[in-house]
Amino acid sequence: MSNKDPSIYARRKRTNFFGMVLSMTAMAVGLSFLLWILSILLIKGFSALDLAMFTQSTPAPGSEGGGLANAIVGSLMIVVSCSLISTPIGVLAGVYLSEFGDRSRLASVTRFVNDIMLSAPSIVIGLFVYAMVVVPFKHFSGWAGTVALTLIAIPVVVRTTENMLKLVPVSLREAAFALGAPKWKVSTSVVLKAARSGVMTGLLLALARVSGETAPLLFTALNNQFFNMDMSKPMANLPVVIFQFAMSPYENWVNLAWGGALLITLTVLTLNIIARVVFREKVAA
Repeated sequence: MSNKDPSIYARRKRTNFFGMVLSMTAMAVGLSFLLWILSILLIKGFSALDLAMFTQSTPAPGSEGGGLANAIVGSLMIVVSCSLISTPIGVLAGVYLSEFGDRSRLASVTRFVNDIMLSAPSIVIGLFVYAMVVVPFKHFSGWAGTVALTLIAIPVVVRTTENMLKLVPVSLREAAFALGAPKWKVSTSVVLKAARSGVMTGLLLALARVSGETAPLLFTALNNQFFNMDMSKPMANLPVVIFQFAMSPYENWVNLAWGGALLITLTVLTLNIIARVVFREKVAA
């Protein structure tokens, strides 16, 4: 009988309207700041883009011109090396947690450590790699930066892979077992193949996560004014170059920082679009 009371119905409508207004206001405020940041980045970033940015190395203090060729190449080498290391480790660990060690003590400890790594600040990971890699070898290097980014990417890949594999129906596994397939074959050729879209999405998201990390590279790869493809030496990279150039008193350095920030933003945006569109599950007609 209370449901038919007009006052209760009117109060529920007012409450619903008030909640919707608050939600839409919060969304509008968040989007306005996002659009503000993106508009400034696009305006200043595109104005700084030119051919020299992709063909010349970072300039010396006080010199005119220059580009980001060494930083772009350095970032690509570090991020690609990170993906080549983190992908097999993260995927195999995720397969183990989902298919083989679901209730084992080792799996529980692994999940706990993985959760800690997911929430650990990147600067802490950078300091750890600095103490474990840079200090013993007595020099910064691109490989040290790769190790730092790999420690950030692996937990993302592990968590995504495990979650995607758990979404695969149990009936699919049972059907494969009924045909006489061993468990390792079922896990790699059936379950992992069925969840490949979600796993690929996790890999791309992990790659997007590490592409803009600055703090770990400050303590590991550092920077290099010159073009260098030797990963055993200090290596230029976009995040650190942006960090240093954005605070400089030189106008051309600041412009290069805006251009580099735009390149990273477009790269991350492209990776997210690929992850959400290209590798999404195709719904059968």
